[in-house]
Formats: sequence, structure tokens, C-alpha cells
Amino acid sequence: MTRFLMAAACGMALALSAQAQDKKKEPSEAQKAQQQRMKDCSGKAKGMKGEERNKFMSACLKGEEAGPSDKQKAQQQKMSECNKQAGDKKLKGDERKKFMSSCLSG
Repeated sequence: MTRFLMAAACGMALALSAQAQDKKKEPSEAQKAQQQRMKDCSGKAKGMKGEERNKFMSACLKGEEAGPSDKQKAQQQKMSECNKQAGDKKLKGDERKKFMSSCLSG
């Protein structure tokens, strides 16, 4: 009877050991690729919040290239306009910095 109990205990120990090793398996290539895609998309989404970030992350994770958001386009347009005005006024150094700061915030 004790031999039977010893054999059963050893069998259970082996089964638990095999189960623990299964849990330690490396992620598959597909899982690694998805993890990398998530990391890359998350890095590109820095500064985005709320609905804008959710839309971007969804498109990015699907592999769709999402261009700049409307907010980013507006900021780029404003930067371009302020830069042109500063160039037309031939501003340099601190004067240019002050002008750009004022132009971009207003």
C-alpha cells in the first residue's frame, strides 16, 4: 500500500512539474510580434489622450497608418504660419522666440 501511495505521489509531482513548465513557455512569434507592435504604437501615441489616443491605437494595432490627427494638423499649420510671419519680419534670436511663443499661444 505504501508503494502505491509513493508511486501516486511521484506521479502527481511529475504532473505538477510538467504543468509548471508549460506555464513558463516562451511566447510564440505571433505573440512577440503583437507585443512589439503594441510597444511601438504606444510610443507613437505619446501626448495623445482619450478618444484621439484610442482611435490612433486601434488603427496602429491593425497595421493601418494613421496620419496626423486634426489637432496635430492644426498645430502644424499654425507653426508654419507663425514661422513665415517671423521670417517676413526678419526676426532673430530672443525676438523671434518671443514672437513665436506669442503667435503659437494666441
